[in-house]
Amino acid sequence: MEKILEQTLLYDFYGELLTRHQKEIYEDVVLNDYSYSEVAEERGISRQGVHDLIKRCHRILQEYEEKLHLVEKFVSIRKQIQETRQFIRESESVDRTLLEQQLEEIIRQL
Repeated sequence: MEKILEQTLLYDFYGELLTRHQKEIYEDVVLNDYSYSEVAEERGISRQGVHDLIKRCHRILQEYEEKLHLVEKFVSIRKQIQETRQFIRESESVDRTLLEQQLEEIIRQL
């Protein structure tokens, strides 16, 4: 998975579990694309401090994913839905039984 997309999904799913301070700095660097230097100057901390905090936040978010697998499930379900849509588009006449099986598999994963 692309690194930016991965960071964004991890933050979307688990960001509320970070402290307010961690969230603000993580959002500035990762989501708002500010440089470490810009954030450090604005917050009155060192550039190295911002760098360390971003690494720590990413590690925390990754640990939540390793335990809960919410992003993994989301990506898997999204892929199955896209494949089902493609199947429907490409089929002149949809095999209802096969379509129902695919949809049941998606629902089971929820």
